Amino acid sequence: MMLHRGGAARLRVRLAGASGGVDAAKNAAAAKMLSTTAEDGAKEERKPQGPLAGVRVIEVGNFIAGPQAGTILAYYGAECIKIEPPGGDQVRKFRNVDPTGTSWWWRSIGRNKKSIELDLKKPGAQQLVRDLCKDADVLLENFRPGKMESWGLGPDDIAKVNDLVYTRVSGYGQDGPYAPRPGFASSCEAMGGFRYVNGFPDRPSVRPNLSLGDTLAGIHGAMGTAMALFARQKGSNPDAKFQVVDASIFESVWQIMEGVLPDYDGEGLVREPSGSTVTGIVPTNTYPTSDGKAVVIGSNSNALFKRLMLQIGRPDIAEDEKYSDNQKRVEHQEYLDKVIGDWAQQHTAQEVMDCVNKAQVPNGLIYSIEDIVDDPQYKARGMIEEVHVPALNRNLKIPGMAPKFSKTPGATLWPGAELGEHTQEILDLVGYTPEQIQALTDEGALLWPTGAGPSSASA
Repeated sequence: MMLHRGGAARLRVRLAGASGGVDAAKNAAAAKMLSTTAEDGAKEERKPQGPLAGVRVIEVGNFIAGPQAGTILAYYGAECIKIEPPGGDQVRKFRNVDPTGTSWWWRSIGRNKKSIELDLKKPGAQQLVRDLCKDADVLLENFRPGKMESWGLGPDDIAKVNDLVYTRVSGYGQDGPYAPRPGFASSCEAMGGFRYVNGFPDRPSVRPNLSLGDTLAGIHGAMGTAMALFARQKGSNPDAKFQVVDASIFESVWQIMEGVLPDYDGEGLVREPSGSTVTGIVPTNTYPTSDGKAVVIGSNSNALFKRLMLQIGRPDIAEDEKYSDNQKRVEHQEYLDKVIGDWAQQHTAQEVMDCVNKAQVPNGLIYSIEDIVDDPQYKARGMIEEVHVPALNRNLKIPGMAPKFSKTPGATLWPGAELGEHTQEILDLVGYTPEQIQALTDEGALLWPTGAGPSSASA
């Protein structure tokens, strides 16, 4: 495996403060993007760390699923070079945006990545990607199957350049009758079975207010990449030097469907939506409290159920043989939920949790993001990180990442970069001359931020 021990100091951005307008902030970013002083660079550079330190990833993707895999790899130490399309990754404009016109979310999903803006329809941009792959360990992409091949960047093309791990994230996988279809989290969550069981029996299926399928695919893509890198390093299979990792959104959703298939095959059981409960496990539900909140209580083992009943003052139920195991409790689910629900509604959420905790029964308040940012467990585990965003002259909270490592922890080194922030650094990696850079620029293959270009970059 190729290990890359550093590289040029990362270029930092000094932008107008958040009080300026969108255009003013963008212009300030462009004017200063390539003028970082040596003192700033020495002060602000942080070396990659984590179990993947020394691994170089070329990320060619857009939106969420593929980039999420890149975010995971970069957090755990990989050097991630992000090839952005003209105008940048579309997540840069998703949902609410900051005073520079950039999505707040971008600062999280774009963290630790080095940005360059290329038009991959141009031959020069395609060649630059091939040249970057010569000294890379991973190529990560999430286009519709066939798109990379149309640019001369498919697995067969890259295999001629370098033995690396070629990770592909798509809606439905690289083969099969549905492979050519465009696939987003919404449609793939439906096909993966998740949407069918998520909701209430008397209503249409419910979507969580998240792109869950994309994130799951990103996790599977990163996991597959790490396993393929390990196979390369171990060297037990000579054919594993160049390997394609094929992750899809629908299959990633399918992985969380637990016993749905064996239950169906074994006895023809179709698991239906069950609201806030879980079919066949009793009691586990969400119980409203007197202060307008709600607490989830799961006491579905025999010992837990008995302790809960004793704790809420129902020894008669705790000792009753007809509730002694889960199969029996399932037959009385409505009654048991009413008993627990009536009790919970007489108490505040904190009183409910304090009481249930005394019985050592799993429970939890339904958290909003307001609850999360103030929670001591999140803070103790480092799940609320703060990163300085020079573009805004402020710190921004972003999620910490899991799992945690005792010896080689991951870290957020910088927030999602400005578009093209690392252009010259990336070009230096492949040793392009000023003449080659100018030719790429003239072709329209390489795009520069306003106020920057080949002359200012090399000055």
